[in-house]
Amino acid sequence: MPKTPLTRVPVWLAALAAVGSLAGCSKAVVLNPAGDIAAQQGHMVIQATLLMLIIIVPVIALTLWFAWKYRHNNAANTEDDYDPDWHHSTTLELVIWTVPLIIIIALGALTWIGTHKLDPYRPLDRISSSKPLDAQSTPLEVQVVAMDWKWLFFYPELGIATVNELAAPVDRPILFKLTATSTMNAFYVPDLAGMIYAMPGMQTELNAVINQPGVYKGMSSHYSGSGFSGMTFKFHGLSQGDFDQWVAKNKSEGKPLTRQTYLDLVKPSERDPVQRFASVEDGLYDKVLNRCVEDGKMCMHHMMSIDERGGEAFMKAQGLNLPQDVCTVGNAAQVVAALEARHAAVYDRTLSRQ
Repeated sequence: MPKTPLTRVPVWLAALAAVGSLAGCSKAVVLNPAGDIAAQQGHMVIQATLLMLIIIVPVIALTLWFAWKYRHNNAANTEDDYDPDWHHSTTLELVIWTVPLIIIIALGALTWIGTHKLDPYRPLDRISSSKPLDAQSTPLEVQVVAMDWKWLFFYPELGIATVNELAAPVDRPILFKLTATSTMNAFYVPDLAGMIYAMPGMQTELNAVINQPGVYKGMSSHYSGSGFSGMTFKFHGLSQGDFDQWVAKNKSEGKPLTRQTYLDLVKPSERDPVQRFASVEDGLYDKVLNRCVEDGKMCMHHMMSIDERGGEAFMKAQGLNLPQDVCTVGNAAQVVAALEARHAAVYDRTLSRQ
């Protein structure tokens, strides 16, 4: 039995339809974000694209025009159009070299200015394009810890913490300080700002602001293992009143975040629900950053301070004989006190010589 022929759609037309359908379902958040920093970054993408299209569009158009004009069966071409000895045009050379050079200079200037203006470590100088920064305002500090495979957020100003949920008032600057527990990761809220890496034993910073109330998607944008796909969270942009209610909810429903609670929390797990902590043990984030949450483990900044002053030789000169593998918390405090005393003595001698 003969098969009924099916209408075959060209591949390129099907691909175009698929892309169009995806575009209709997406709000193109990178180009239409709810935060001023992300908006400025989106504008840079648009400006750079338009500058490059100044070259791309004419080149494509001329390629098609040349192919059409000089096709083999074009009756309009005459012998007079054939010039085998042509090899140079000053005007054409000027256009070919000058226009791209100007575009490269413009792209370089745009990138240089944007790189410095949108430096993630740079404090904000405005709330939005139409709203200047209040000189009296202070940023909301959020300390971020990337775990396997969840996010822990400390609010030192408020004394609370959350897992896989983040909130901030609209139009208030936010200062993120980020670190990680094991593998390098990347913190990314597309509506807020570009992504920023979080690394164990190091601290990165990100300054941003959210300008519209809403619930926005946050994610890990750097592969970090089997639970990577579920390492997401919700970022709530709230009015000041709603944010105060959110804080009160965390304090009423949450439990204390102690060192032992953190050690249980840091164990790898996937797709964790939101957790709330009404209080946080003093100095816990600093211990996470310096990798000394466990009892009997010296903090990294203490180790570096000892190494800076001579390492083992300095310890022996101070009458300390610490084990090579594990240092107790008590010994660490003794070493730090010795370091401070030595620093004060060196400072006094320097002053006396002057």
